[in-house]
Amino acid sequence: MLKLPLLGAAALCFGMLSGPGHADTAPSQTAVYYRSVTVDGLSIAYREAGNPAAPTLLLLHGFPSSSRMYDPLLSRLADHYHLVAPDYPGFGHSDAPDAKTFSYTFDHLAEITQHFTETLGLTHYVMYVQDYGGPVGLRMSVAHPERLDGLIIQNAVSHEEGLSPLWEKRRQFWANRAPNEAALRENFSSLAATRQRHVGSSPHPETINPDLWTDEFAFLSKPGEADIQINLFYDYRTNVASYPAWQAWLREHQPPTLVVWGKYDPSFEVAEVAAYQRDLPKAETHILDAGHFALDEKPDEIAGYVRGFLDRVTSVAKR
Repeated sequence: MLKLPLLGAAALCFGMLSGPGHADTAPSQTAVYYRSVTVDGLSIAYREAGNPAAPTLLLLHGFPSSSRMYDPLLSRLADHYHLVAPDYPGFGHSDAPDAKTFSYTFDHLAEITQHFTETLGLTHYVMYVQDYGGPVGLRMSVAHPERLDGLIIQNAVSHEEGLSPLWEKRRQFWANRAPNEAALRENFSSLAATRQRHVGSSPHPETINPDLWTDEFAFLSKPGEADIQINLFYDYRTNVASYPAWQAWLREHQPPTLVVWGKYDPSFEVAEVAAYQRDLPKAETHILDAGHFALDEKPDEIAGYVRGFLDRVTSVAKR
């Protein structure tokens, strides 16, 4: 998630530590670096931690987050792994071209993110995907399966049964955009809706930091941001149409997979875990007492699962 009160300092860090690869400062085992690199004419911001010679964990964020959502893993796993978390165009500290002139589609986000990995020289990685990271990451994996050493899925959907009843209004929007767009835009202008993304059906909402959704709401309230997000919401229909192809790809390739799922998610149903198990019978799965942004609520638990998975997968990849 984007911490707006820190925008000035973080933006300065992104500007000072820029350039492809690992330019002037080699990451230590504990420090997190805030960098930017030019990809397809855009400044793409990213967070990096750990030794670049170590196995890489590529972290792809969801809506309407940024690389900031992966801070809990950057601080917990950089002792043994190289972590890289980019911001998509229109998110976080990356450039946000006007929605009237820039194509905000998942095909385009995946293309730019793929070019980002190539610019940094990332030829092999385990990929962690959450929410929008799922359709971005699966497009990348289908295009270049030889680069994927493993897949970590956290509240990202590739099956119809994973979509909650909230998606009915979005399906109406996809079928007939003009008369249904205003209702979807209210989602960006409502603090209550923004809070609900985090709280979901949690029986203990008082344990969730309200800064998370107030920061998110401030991000969505930036000039031009609603236009960016509504275009991506409309293009989300292409993800649903791609589900059968992605399922077939998973069944054929059987990438080593870890699924960690926050069961109080208002958008994505816990039934999606069983759907992944059908396609990936060897997948390791964990259902957590958390919501859509489970890393905010269960950072130690998730980091433990991820570390164990990375230890197994990367030791096999080295053979």
